[in-house]
Amino acid sequence: MSKRNSQAAKSAARERLRIEREKQAKKDKARRQLIVAGSVVGVLAIAGGVGFAVVKANEPGYWEKAADQKLVKPANTSGAQGTTVVIGKDDAAKTLKIYEDPRCPVCASFEQNVGETIDQDLKDGKYKLQFVGASFLDRGLGGEGSKNALSALGAALNVSDEAFMAYKSALFSAENHPEESKDEFAKDGKLIEIANQVPELKGNSAFKKDVENGTYDKWALEMSKVFDDNKDGVEGTPSLVMDGKKVTAEGSDNAPQTPEQFNAAVDKALKG
Repeated sequence: MSKRNSQAAKSAARERLRIEREKQAKKDKARRQLIVAGSVVGVLAIAGGVGFAVVKANEPGYWEKAADQKLVKPANTSGAQGTTVVIGKDDAAKTLKIYEDPRCPVCASFEQNVGETIDQDLKDGKYKLQFVGASFLDRGLGGEGSKNALSALGAALNVSDEAFMAYKSALFSAENHPEESKDEFAKDGKLIEIANQVPELKGNSAFKKDVENGTYDKWALEMSKVFDDNKDGVEGTPSLVMDGKKVTAEGSDNAPQTPEQFNAAVDKALKG
């Protein structure tokens, strides 16, 4: 091989090597750009996910939204917010106020032991009964069963006084009332299932729709405020009040838990 041909071959080889290096450099640059772009997308995705989670966390919950709903008052109520619920004969001279939380196990015991006595007293016109619903156990235990059951009671009250009283009795019955730690009343299906034990509510499509749609959710919250802001000094349930004074079992600060204790306490209050 001549010297000239040898030089030409070397130059051609160097040129091919330069071209290959440029190609590789371009590939490396493109790869780095893809990696950077991918990293940016990943960071943005993470940031977006965090941002979405923060937004969701700061969104008002179901019952917070319910507080902003339009108030629908059940039939058979009175007062500006429809939270005055009075059952009984109009000519009954006095009114027994009863404070109850649907999740309260002591309320359940009270209703199971004394409920029939109250029903008979109302039929006899011995007094009127004013119901005040509470939901403080939702706050204390977590959950929403008290509020949801109050809303369902509003739906029953919208049907009739009798449906309301029968449904309240069914909710507090030994058969249906859950342990306070179990938030069974948060389930609309459970509330409707219990309602089917009440003749006026069984198969009642309007009642079912009101429970499922939360028609009286706002009302339930307003009713809860009546308990929270009460001027009777009531802090727990069940509590009974007549003429601004607590009605309690003899020698106790608690509501009577037997028909005998109840009759003695109410008769004393009626005279007092």
